[in-house]
Amino acid sequence: MSPLERSGGGVGRLRSAGAIAGLVILVSIVIFPLYYAVAGSLMDREDLTRFPPALFPTSINVSSFGNVLNAVPLARQYGNSILVSLVVVLGVLVTSVLSGYVFAFLHFPLKRLAFGMFLATMMVPAESMIIPNYLTMADWGLINTFPALFLPFLAAGFGTFLMRQFFLSFPKEVYEAAKVEGCGHLRFLWKILVPLSRPAIGTLAIHSFISSYNHYFWPLLVTSTPKMQTLQIGLAQLNSVEERAPDVIFAGVVLAIIPMLVMIYMFQRHIVRGLTAGAVR
Repeated sequence: MSPLERSGGGVGRLRSAGAIAGLVILVSIVIFPLYYAVAGSLMDREDLTRFPPALFPTSINVSSFGNVLNAVPLARQYGNSILVSLVVVLGVLVTSVLSGYVFAFLHFPLKRLAFGMFLATMMVPAESMIIPNYLTMADWGLINTFPALFLPFLAAGFGTFLMRQFFLSFPKEVYEAAKVEGCGHLRFLWKILVPLSRPAIGTLAIHSFISSYNHYFWPLLVTSTPKMQTLQIGLAQLNSVEERAPDVIFAGVVLAIIPMLVMIYMFQRHIVRGLTAGAVR
């Protein structure tokens, strides 16, 4: 091997080592807040309040998880958040799949205009819809009820756009062949299109769940009792109820993260499968 080739190989190895080191640093920066939340929930208060703060727990303390459930009705609020988020995910998936199918496969007058109106809803700031939605819930007598927490979010323009674009990637010959075989719209959608659209459905489910799960202002506005409030409100209350107990706040944060991690774990294989299938095609 010539000296030039050896020097070129050395430069390549240095670049690879530098790229790996950079990725390790970036991953560490991203993961550190999650690590410290978990570590802080297991630390004693002395470890959390001393200076400089401890990075590792000197002793394992799990009592903070019991204390956080006693500080506020967090268990009930935890269940409220999960229930409302699951209902929103189901509603968004149903409305998005149906509307996406209509805009992708059916033909009707003013189709482009109707789809443009759907896209226009994505440009409307959510803050501008709070007062109309609140007045509607109040007129219907739904304030401080579960329907008020999820009804305004059962449909999303983003979901319609995502599913429509994904459906357009399917060959029209599949749809025509299904029609020739006597397959109706609902049968084609349920038996053929939905199973092949799991990557897009999984992505939309994760996005809808995280968005609904992290709502704070809307649940605070339409609920008036702690038992109807959601987890994000309970976590904010911890900052005042237990302001001298950082371990309790960390425990609440860890409990809040678990459902999102479970949701991502459930649907990640569909997303990865879709990415690899697209790479093969």
